Amino acid sequence: MYKAIQVSKDTWWTGVNDCETDMFESLWPLPQGVAYNAYVVTGSTATAAIDTVKGPYLDEYYNKLLQALNGKNLNYLVINHMEPDHAGLISQMKSRWPSLKFVGNAKTMPLLKGYHGIEEDIITVKDGDTLDLGGHVLRFSTVPMLHWPESMVTFDTSTGVLFSNDSFGGFGVHEGGLFDDEKVKERWEDEMLRYYACIVAKYSNVVQAALRKLGTLEIKNIFPSHGTLFRKDVKQVVSLYDKWSRFESDNGSVVVYGSMYGNTRRMAEAVCSGLSASDVKDIRLYDVSRTDPSYILRDIWKFKAFALLSCTYNTILYPPMEALCSKLLNRMPKNKFLGIAGSYSWSKGALTALQDFAEKIKLEKITPEVEVFTSPNSQDLEKCFELGKNLGGALA
Repeated sequence: MYKAIQVSKDTWWTGVNDCETDMFESLWPLPQGVAYNAYVVTGSTATAAIDTVKGPYLDEYYNKLLQALNGKNLNYLVINHMEPDHAGLISQMKSRWPSLKFVGNAKTMPLLKGYHGIEEDIITVKDGDTLDLGGHVLRFSTVPMLHWPESMVTFDTSTGVLFSNDSFGGFGVHEGGLFDDEKVKERWEDEMLRYYACIVAKYSNVVQAALRKLGTLEIKNIFPSHGTLFRKDVKQVVSLYDKWSRFESDNGSVVVYGSMYGNTRRMAEAVCSGLSASDVKDIRLYDVSRTDPSYILRDIWKFKAFALLSCTYNTILYPPMEALCSKLLNRMPKNKFLGIAGSYSWSKGALTALQDFAEKIKLEKITPEVEVFTSPNSQDLEKCFELGKNLGGALA
């Protein structure tokens, strides 16, 4: 993506691909990289940049921005979100365009001061306020806690473009085309769901409120801050967000195990066999020690059932499983079936911890709860098989 790309009338993509950052937010792996999408709208009387990009990409961003402006001055910078991967170049923008005006809502301004020391040349907007650029009227809507308190979206009433901030975003760089009709859906949808599960899922109730608020707009295109731009079928991406935020799931199951020496793995395999015997075809088996939690969270969000099986470690839950449970409690998925099982040798602990987790997460728990001493015998494995079969039966 070596140049500015026109994406709508008088509207340009000025973003960048980041193929070098290994971990998004220093937490989530990026095997396919990530794109920082930024935009410029060039009206007849004024111009506005919609967000910037991450700091290390100053030169690349500037080159595209200047191409899009084509000799025009930059009058406004609309700040939909203050997180540094979108607002990393604000100070440099002020140096390059001293008369630049910064547009954000009331919760933006303390962060703007804190990160960049900017208190002047600011325009504070609230829901429904507009900015006329000449031929393009930008309308602002706050979407607090999607996923920061100051998050907002910008709608161009003239073109029907929604600059949606982190909403509808996904991991992955642009591999040639920017738009949904230039890509294979399966490739962007999986990384969009992984992004949702990691970044947005905690605020699913807020997603529903935002969808109701934005439902009054005549949206023709959705241009997020990460990932694919949507122009062919906006309804498809809105329906995905509606589905995920309503906790609607596909008919399948995730089985996650924590095992030091393979005994709990054998229990998990028996659960998978029980699921298969119940005619469940979409089964994902994960070793919690070797699979990044972002992929496990993605698939737990995707499927209707999941099972957690853990060995005991120093009288407590196996640490990688404990970390996964913490992430799940932070996000509180709903409308799912849960199975649990634990193993121990010289001290119990895992099953008790998983029972505590199950009580807190408030999902429908499927029996039997299985607890194994040392290595599972044939009767233990039959119980695990039964757990899987009952999970599958709940999906029927």
